[in-house]
Amino acid sequence: MGAMANPVILTVDDDPVVSRAVARDLRRRYGERYRVVRAGSGPEALDALREIKLRGERVALLLADHRMPGMTGIEFLEAAMDLFPAARRVLLTAYADTDAAIEAINVVDLDHYLLKPWHPPEEKLYPVVDGLLEAWAETPDAALTEIRVVGHRWSAPSFKVRDFLARNLVPYRWLLTDDPEGARLLAAAGATEADVPLVVTAEGKTLVAPTTAELAGVVGLTVEPATDFYDVVVVGGGPAGLGSAVYAASEGLRTVLVERRATGGQAGQSSRIENYLGFPDGLSGAQLTDRARRQALKFGAELLSTREVVGLREAGGARLLSFDDGVEIAAHTVVLATGVSYRVLGAPGVADFTGRGVFYGAVSTEAPSCVDQEVYIVGGANSAGQAAVYFARYAARVHLLVRGPDLTASMSRYLIDQIERSDRITVHAHTQVVGAAGGDHLEQLTLCNGRTGERRTVDTSWLFVFIGAEPRTDWLDGVLVRDGRGFIVTGPDLVVDGKRPSGWSLSRDPYHLETSLPGVFAAGDVRSQSVKRVASAVGEGAMAVSLVHRYLEAQ
Repeated sequence: MGAMANPVILTVDDDPVVSRAVARDLRRRYGERYRVVRAGSGPEALDALREIKLRGERVALLLADHRMPGMTGIEFLEAAMDLFPAARRVLLTAYADTDAAIEAINVVDLDHYLLKPWHPPEEKLYPVVDGLLEAWAETPDAALTEIRVVGHRWSAPSFKVRDFLARNLVPYRWLLTDDPEGARLLAAAGATEADVPLVVTAEGKTLVAPTTAELAGVVGLTVEPATDFYDVVVVGGGPAGLGSAVYAASEGLRTVLVERRATGGQAGQSSRIENYLGFPDGLSGAQLTDRARRQALKFGAELLSTREVVGLREAGGARLLSFDDGVEIAAHTVVLATGVSYRVLGAPGVADFTGRGVFYGAVSTEAPSCVDQEVYIVGGANSAGQAAVYFARYAARVHLLVRGPDLTASMSRYLIDQIERSDRITVHAHTQVVGAAGGDHLEQLTLCNGRTGERRTVDTSWLFVFIGAEPRTDWLDGVLVRDGRGFIVTGPDLVVDGKRPSGWSLSRDPYHLETSLPGVFAAGDVRSQSVKRVASAVGEGAMAVSLVHRYLEAQ
């Protein structure tokens, strides 16, 4: 096999003079490491991208002029995303077109927009492109041309592998065992259909039924801490944890974030977050997660994947955290941002089909398989509403099951309005799932009307569950004060009748987000009485870091 071709930088502009100038400036600085391709229109550029895709080459950066006839720069970038989703995207404008920039940010998750002409490029072009190429080079898509996963359609272990890769934003190709290529890969690996899932890396390395830790290792995720002592350890990689990691690392604190599954948390699964400040047209949870993750790494934070924290204890001035494999790391301070998990649906038969038709949270990997299907969603909060709107793009009909009389008690108005406007979503009030049945996968649900007691059976292979929220804090039993539902109590709520919590060793009251163990803070959904919204979680993550500084200064 020959050497891999240089990645591509593609630029498209309908003005030939400008097009040549852009390509000239790019080749001058990047020509030795990247192949610069230029096109005179959006359709011409898409044809070039399709040829690049067929040759198995990679695209690092797309620069598109906005005001082109026939196809605008935004329209081109949106179409290009389907071919090369990891490529960084830049919009070129002849003047400060704020409206175009905002539209591009929301429609194509734009990375940057540049005013042309730029002079000198050393100041106004190259620093931007340097940063974008560096960010692209750090993504798994740049290092791995293709990961292939072979498995059964209704195999729970196969789903677990695909879900892990998707949540960690690792591109892969999914092959069924009876696909010719899937069968060929199984034979080459000396495996059978009973051994799936099979994972094949771009280098040809095969993993049969791998653990998440093994997967993390081959796709380039960090699983081992660089040292054994930090200024702050952040436990949990959702919006609160990522917020803490970004602010702590940017302010010079030695920071490590520990995540047991994938950064982003529940918010990272969201198909569209539309009430987050600064994104009037919304952004996906994956986009938010990717940006926050890159931001944390940029400032020097370590991000550890597939590591579960199972113990916390005080050791003099340090706080010790234990992993499930016995490894310990220490820090001056800890931020607990472990979020919450969806409650398991306890109806008879449901547990038998987890990963085989029953899924917890919005599983984007399954959406294309739901085309023209009947999809059932359980839950009445925002996460369920976002999933209903998302799956309505694929399914013949989405059935939203809620225990209450309507959606107003727990769902934002903007989502209710979207659901009411959709002719593919039906809301079933006072309805619960009371049974599930099937063979190798879910085939039927039994529903019960809570008011009348009437039961009925429906045919479906798709159930997505968004009920309740339980904090994963059992490992903190006897270590920190928690409320009756397991959420961590912090700040003023720890002082009862003027008395500080038992074992509190300092002469001051706990800081606002501080737990009953000094130097340990809680942020986001895991904290008792917190506001369960992405923006508030990010805010608490940042606030926790300011309190970390106050704590460290007093030591």
